[in-house]
Amino acid sequence: MRSSLAGPIADLIEAFGKFPTIGPKTAARLAFFLLSRPRHEAQSLADAIMAVKDRVRYCSCCFGLTEGDPCELCSDERRENAICVVADAKDVYAIERTGSYKGRYHVLGGLISPIDGIGPSQLHVRELVERVGRESPKEVILATNPNAEGEATALYLSSAITPLSVKVTRLAYGLPIGGDLDYADEITLSKSLEGRTAL
Repeated sequence: MRSSLAGPIADLIEAFGKFPTIGPKTAARLAFFLLSRPRHEAQSLADAIMAVKDRVRYCSCCFGLTEGDPCELCSDERRENAICVVADAKDVYAIERTGSYKGRYHVLGGLISPIDGIGPSQLHVRELVERVGRESPKEVILATNPNAEGEATALYLSSAITPLSVKVTRLAYGLPIGGDLDYADEITLSKSLEGRTAL
């Protein structure tokens, strides 16, 4: 395929193909789309990419992404005295989009995964325990994914934080809105029954 394309187009397709969830066909569509756009749009995209690389860093308090340090969420005095613990910075973005949570965050930088050689010392666990001891939040919400690594991480964090006499909670599991019971697996149904609420 490369031989039939101009070098820069093939290079761009190859670059897009390195993005997660982008296969060869989508990479080619993105490259040809960008080629069809005016030069100033391509320049705006390039400038935005370089601005992210040059100006965005990790917050020294929560380890989320920020331009200033501490980040806006950590320095906002109106935020509630709660800490939502997430695996990655993108999870902060997902939760903030809901508009339902008004507290602060702590980004672990991954999940405990012995198979991948990732233990608590490779994550921001020590900083979380120190922060909980220092800030005494009314609640620590463990918002890791409901998979093996997320569960292992949540259990480890719970055992590390509980001795600090802080309320530790876990995100609820259950059926998605608009989902059908007959399509749900047994584990999801079990968790939905365990986490049921009064009406």
